[in-house]
Amino acid sequence: MEHGQALRRGLREVHEVGDVEAPYVQLAGRTDGAIARDLLLAAGIEASRIDKSVAEVRDATSQAYADLCPADLSHLIAPGISELLEELSGLPERFRLSLLTGNFEPVARLKLQRAGIGGYFPPGQGAFGSDAEAREELPAVARERAGALNGGRPWPRERTVIIGDTPRDVSAARADRLRCIAVATGPFPVEELRDADHVARNGHEIAVLLRELE
Repeated sequence: MEHGQALRRGLREVHEVGDVEAPYVQLAGRTDGAIARDLLLAAGIEASRIDKSVAEVRDATSQAYADLCPADLSHLIAPGISELLEELSGLPERFRLSLLTGNFEPVARLKLQRAGIGGYFPPGQGAFGSDAEAREELPAVARERAGALNGGRPWPRERTVIIGDTPRDVSAARADRLRCIAVATGPFPVEELRDADHVARNGHEIAVLLRELE
């Protein structure tokens, strides 16, 4: 809720528009930039003006979210995820963690910090809505950044698994020819995530599947 409020506040501040509501704009699994673009187009803002203000919208949204974000988000962590992250972080020779999300990076980092799991995702790694509006472009960005841990070459596809809770996470994995584990802890049930290689119901099942994929 606070995230959506922050995005709309950022759009109002930068573009001086009153109404940035558009019920038909899809949200789940999309990047902040893509959502912002659709909301602004619906409000009558020209595409060229949207293009010129991408950084301003990101910064205004991030500041608004810093003002609105609750102090504790730990209750929003899906079952088994904290235990999964603790297990994987203790096996650096087998697993490296990287965050891939459509949120602007400052928003994503603050969410994880307030949820108590930010320390599992190192700075300089991952990919965010700050990097591209198209969700499908993010896996390649994340693998490129992970290349610093791989002799400067992009992190290999065969050692990469996308974990997400929306059909768009699955599509993003497929766009970069990656394996995908979908987890039905978000807004989509198991039936809508069947295009993934595997579907888990919680973090405990993800751990089992990762061991099988090695």
